[in-house]
Amino acid sequence: MTRLVHTAEPLRTRPRVGRRVVVMTMGALHEGHATLIRTARRMAGDEGEVVVTVFVNPLQFGAGEDLDRYPRTLDADVKIAEQEGADFVFAPSVDEVYPGGEPQVRISAGPMGTLLEGATRPGHFDGMLTVVAKLLHLTRPDVALYGQKDAQQLALIRRMVRDLNFGVEIVGVPTVREDDGLALSSRNRYLSPAERRTALALSQALFAGRDRHAAQEALHARAALAPVTHARADALNALGESRAAADTHAVAQSVTPTVPGGPAAVRAAARQVLDQAARSRPPLELDYLALVDPADFTDVQPGHTGEAVLAVAAKVGATRLIDNIPLTFGATP
Repeated sequence: MTRLVHTAEPLRTRPRVGRRVVVMTMGALHEGHATLIRTARRMAGDEGEVVVTVFVNPLQFGAGEDLDRYPRTLDADVKIAEQEGADFVFAPSVDEVYPGGEPQVRISAGPMGTLLEGATRPGHFDGMLTVVAKLLHLTRPDVALYGQKDAQQLALIRRMVRDLNFGVEIVGVPTVREDDGLALSSRNRYLSPAERRTALALSQALFAGRDRHAAQEALHARAALAPVTHARADALNALGESRAAADTHAVAQSVTPTVPGGPAAVRAAARQVLDQAARSRPPLELDYLALVDPADFTDVQPGHTGEAVLAVAAKVGATRLIDNIPLTFGATP
């Protein structure tokens, strides 16, 4: 049976046998959170324990954001946590987390914290890292799980843990989506039916970028296996075999230093979907579309190889949503 606690004392004094795995949430649990808890249960095993934290952190909400209307559904959250095998739900008060008021000493997110989400929401990541650091100290886990939907948050937590020598393993869990592709979020409940239809453009844009990327990578793989030349394409064209010539020319281009497409084409494919959604009723108001290096969230440059994140943020009505997908450039065929 899941035990609800409001102070860290029961967690601090409990004898430890196996691994303690923590899932941090702000409540209003949905299937995305349930997936995190199930994953935590598997990682903890029979002898370990799973702790789910529920805390709406005031430090990471800026002026005019939705702190007051953020859903609080603790009873339902405890039921979901119990169904998925959590041993504890730790739902501290603000005074438990920040005794004496807002902390004068906080974690700084550094340069990465000023980009994308940090540019739109100044100070957000400082507040997020501060509460994550506090909750890691209060719950003392061996492993902490976070969803990849908040990719920049996950990258910053990993950086903090590495830079400040936290003795905890950070694990990212893939984004959970609804059947139509919309990433699960506690904020989805704010969307009207019409707004939700427009909001689908976020995931559709990411999928368009992903498909464009997959086509480019397939082309590169073919070129690596069977390199051809411009002369071959020209010869085919002279014979009137235009489709074969065009195909061969594309493969030839893929092995030249001036590769057509690349990161720019991925961005363009996603942007086309978002531009169309901006003309919908209600419209999508784009905040950013970015293709970034997950190590520091700077823009991916032409010729980039390795991991990347295609990320988007937008408002539909009064609701701001984010989403992203991971990509790999230059994958081995």
